Order: sequence, then structure tokens, then C-alpha cells
Amino acid sequence: MAKKTPRLARVLGADSLASVAYGEIGSSIYFALGVVALYALGATPWVLLGVGVLFLLVALSYAEGTAALPETGGAATFVRRAFNDPAGFITGWALFLDYLIVIALAALFVPHYLGTALGWDAVTDSPWDVVIGVLVILGVAGIRLVRRARMYTAAIFIAILAFLSHLLIIALGFAFLLSAEGFGEGIDLGTAPTWHALVFSLSLAMLAFTGLETVSNLAAEAREPGKALPRSLFAGIGAVVIVSFAIAAIGLSAYPPHPDPAGPDGWATDLGTTWIRAPLVGISEAFGGSLPDAAVNIIKVFLGVTGAIILTSAIATSLSGAGRLAYSLGQRAMLPRSFGRLNQRTFIAPASIVSGAAIAAVLLVIAELVGRGVTFLASLYSFGALIAFTAAQLAVIRLRFTEPDLARPYRVAGNLRVRGVPVPLAALIGAPLTFALWIATLYTHDAARIAGPIWLVLGALLFIAVRKARHERLLEHVEPAVPDLVPEEEGVYERILVPVKLGQIGDEMLATAIRLAEERGCAVRAVHVIKVPLELPLDAELHDEEERAEASLAEAKLLAAEHGVEVEGEIVRGRAIGESIVQQAEGDGVDLILMGSAPRWRRQSRFFSPTVDYVLRRAPCEVMVVTYPQGVLEE
Repeated sequence: MAKKTPRLARVLGADSLASVAYGEIGSSIYFALGVVALYALGATPWVLLGVGVLFLLVALSYAEGTAALPETGGAATFVRRAFNDPAGFITGWALFLDYLIVIALAALFVPHYLGTALGWDAVTDSPWDVVIGVLVILGVAGIRLVRRARMYTAAIFIAILAFLSHLLIIALGFAFLLSAEGFGEGIDLGTAPTWHALVFSLSLAMLAFTGLETVSNLAAEAREPGKALPRSLFAGIGAVVIVSFAIAAIGLSAYPPHPDPAGPDGWATDLGTTWIRAPLVGISEAFGGSLPDAAVNIIKVFLGVTGAIILTSAIATSLSGAGRLAYSLGQRAMLPRSFGRLNQRTFIAPASIVSGAAIAAVLLVIAELVGRGVTFLASLYSFGALIAFTAAQLAVIRLRFTEPDLARPYRVAGNLRVRGVPVPLAALIGAPLTFALWIATLYTHDAARIAGPIWLVLGALLFIAVRKARHERLLEHVEPAVPDLVPEEEGVYERILVPVKLGQIGDEMLATAIRLAEERGCAVRAVHVIKVPLELPLDAELHDEEERAEASLAEAKLLAAEHGVEVEGEIVRGRAIGESIVQQAEGDGVDLILMGSAPRWRRQSRFFSPTVDYVLRRAPCEVMVVTYPQGVLEE
């Protein structure tokens, strides 16, 4: 039976990808600034700048890897290709943890941004902020279960919203708040911050640049992954690094470090204590001495509401990113089969949405129970991100040796020859640095040292169980089945004709035609035949039939557009449907007619319907007929 199997279509251009990159990575500052400032104090801008530069080095490797292997899965895909399936799975499993932590943190910060901006103090108190955060996660997951997010359009809106918010803070901050303290005056390394706190903050700062994996996971949906992905990655990340440095400098100018017994090692900044869960709203509060109260309130409300919108969007895109990663691993026998099947409506496996939302909610509750919830989640994020970043860079280096002839539409510039092979300097520098930060994370973060390894052990057990259940060897390199609807020698088509109608069989046939068009690069012509009774002239007014025909063609074009396939639609009139289809096939010079046959005809001692039988006997080209077992489609 031909199923309406959805696939990811290449519809994203460079502009859309750049918007996703800025929106995804730029949203991190909303929850990362406060926790980094808690430990880095006056060095916060420089910590963010240094980690941002390292992040750019990592992005170079990601750009080469995703351009060479434009598939879902991000780092997990090229680690699996460079080493083996278990290594790819561990990388992907660590990335799952990061997606879930971003979901948990964003949900926790939503009530704080709204509450502090709108004066709803109750929603910012514990445990109500956690309760609301869990409800936000479940609400977003519920919406994703029933409909597909319009990410390609929403990404531009979210990016513009984030950019305007950041621009507002920077413009007003430079005018009224920026001072020498914001650029590090008064930093006493070893005391404020201490060396331990500074190292702690360096790994925490990885949280300020989330979203790289989400953008890389869009490789399978980019029109020109070799060109669009690198450009969008560098544009988005470069802008975010500059913006993060500027906002941090403004924030520290507004709330310079001061002795405080409540802070780590006796020093604190209000940005990392009072405003840790809504740092951008905290910066707007600091405009109080320079702007009228009414203007300050408007800015607070704007930053609070837009912050909540951007964080909610981050939850949705992180769920989508986790779903794409799960799809990649599920297709390769690393997760249960249910994770490797895209839903027709949402393009994400329901198992991914449900499990992702449930685990993120549990993580949020656990973090609150153990105390210092934000720091706990941030340190755990660093554990997973640094594993993935180190593995990704090592994979790019190894692929230079093992697959020197692999097509690389983008290659990292600046190479050092090792045994005659050009190896990217960016990866040679970046991999040791990210690995050193990972070691520092284990040394300084209790959550990373305890909870991180537990997560990896659970993943390893799951991987072993799935491989055994699917009768695959642990080290076997499993690839997803390649779709092949017709034999290659008979499947060279340039034009496909598919009769369409409202209903389940019509949907199935259209989906199969679109699938063939994607695989073969051929054109699709959709025809809706209005059968005119003999007692009426062919041009008689048949309003109901015409409305149904227009609806079926509109639905066909909409579905095809989502897959990047163009469909030509036409409404024709005829006395017999089969005869009209054959005439259209002859007039259009099509190579294939695609039809479906309902099981009810076999109960009438006929294998095909009269329409299908006529087309099979008279068609001027090949005819593909898809039949359905009894009880599958009752029409």
C-alpha cells in the first residue's frame, strides 16, 4: 500500500536560514545573561566574547560537515559517518539533553519575563513559576501534536522581534547606561570573580549560544545547503556575538558588581541575582533615572512581552529540532521505529513531541527541587554541548582523512597539512579548547559530573535495547531504506498525470505523485474531472461539483508547495471520467498516469473500478495503479 509518507522538502533559502540562525541563537541571551553574570561578574562581556569566538570556530566545522552531508541529525550525522553508529548516537543523545534543557529553561523564564514586565508578581514566585513553565511546555507540545508550525514564516518574524528588542536595549544603553565598568573596570581576577567562578562561567557561557544544532538540522530543508548554510550560520552567529557583548556591557554598567554575602564568593551583581530570570527586563528598569517613568514602563512591557514570545518560540523550535534529530536516529536503528516516522500533519513523530515535552518538564521540576535551578540546567547544558562540539570537530578532521573525495561545497579555509592531508586549523584549535572546557565543566559543575554521565548511561542502554529489538549489530552501520516506487529502468518520467478528488484515496494518490516528483524531478499535472450527466449539456451550471473540484485542486497545490513541488491543476468536464483522463493524457503527452483503486470493487467480483479498467485499456502511456487491502479504505 502506498502511504502518504511525508518527507522534508528543500524550501529554505539563505535569508530564511539566516533568520532562523539569528532568532535561535539570539534567543539565548534572554536566559543566559543572568546566570553568566552571577559568576563572571564584571568579566561577563569578555567571557561572552571569548566563548562567542570559540563558537564561531565550532561553526566553521559545522558548516563544512552540514554542507558535505546535508541531512537531519547535525553533529550526530557526521560523527556517525566519520566514526561509527554508537559514537553518532552518543553525540545525538547528548544533543537531545541540550534541546530538552533549552525547552525547560525557556519555559521557566516565560512567567518571569511576563510577570516582572506586567506587575504579575505571583507568577514569578516559586513554585508557581515552575508550574506555569510546565504548562507552557505542555501547551506548546499539544499544539505541535495537532499542527505543523509555520517555522519558515515565523522565523523571520521572531528574528525581527529579537533584533528590534536587542537594538532598543543597545541604543538606549549606549545613550544612558554604558560606562567604563561595563567593559571590565574594577575586575579583580582571583577575587571578583575568583578563578574557580571564572572557569565556571566560561562553560556556562556556552548557554548564550544555543541554536547551532537547530540550524544545522535544517540542512535537509535548505535549497542550497553548500552555500546557504555557511552564509546563514556565520551571519547569524557573528551578529549574536556582537549583540551579546554589547548587551552584557550595558547590563554590567547598569548593575556593577558589589560585595554581597548572597553572591558566590561574597560578590554579586543584581543582574545575576535579582534579575537572573529576567535580565533584559532588569536592564530596562535601570533606565528609570534617565527616562520618564511612562517610557520606562512601556520599554519594560515591550521587552517582557517580546521576551516571552521569543522564549515560547524557542520551545517550539527546540521541540522541532529534537524531532528532526530523533527522525535521523530512528531511521538508523538507534531509537525505536516510532521516532523515525514523520507525522503527515506535523512533520514530527508524535513520540518525539510527547517524550521531549515530558522529559523537559521533569528536568524543570528536578532542577527546582535540587535548588539553583537555572545553574543546574545551565551546567548540564554545557556538558552535552561540549561533547557534541568536540565530537563534531573531530569528525570533520577524520573525514578529511577517510573520505578525501567527499564532495564539500564548503571547505573551511586555513589548513595545515598532516601526512599530506589538509586539516582545518579551526578544528585543530577548537576541538582541544572545547574538550578542555568539558573537563572544566566536570570539575566545577556538580550537575555535569553526576547527572551528565547518568544521562549517557541511560542512552547507551536504550541504544543496545533498540539494536537488539531490531536485530541489528551494535557496531553495524545502518542506513535508512531508499524509497524506490518503481523499477529504475521503467521509472524515467518527465510528466505525471494524477486525477484528484476530495477523499482518502485522492490524498494518497496525490502524495504518491509528489513523492515521485521529488525523487525523479518530474512535473505533476493534477486533473479533476467533473462528470456531466447525459441529460445535461457539457457546459451546464454545476456549482457544487465545481466547488469540490476547486477545493481538491487547491488542496493539491498547497500540499505540493510544502514539498517544494509545483503542480499544474485543471478542471475538465466529460461524460465519463476514464475517457476524460485518457484524453488529457494524450493531449498533454504525459509519461505516467497514477491512479488508485478502492477495495469495494473486489467485493463486486471486479479487481478495478470501471474508470481504472478503461484507463488501463486505452491509456497512451504507462499506468501505475495502487490497490488497497480490504478494510483499509472503505469508500
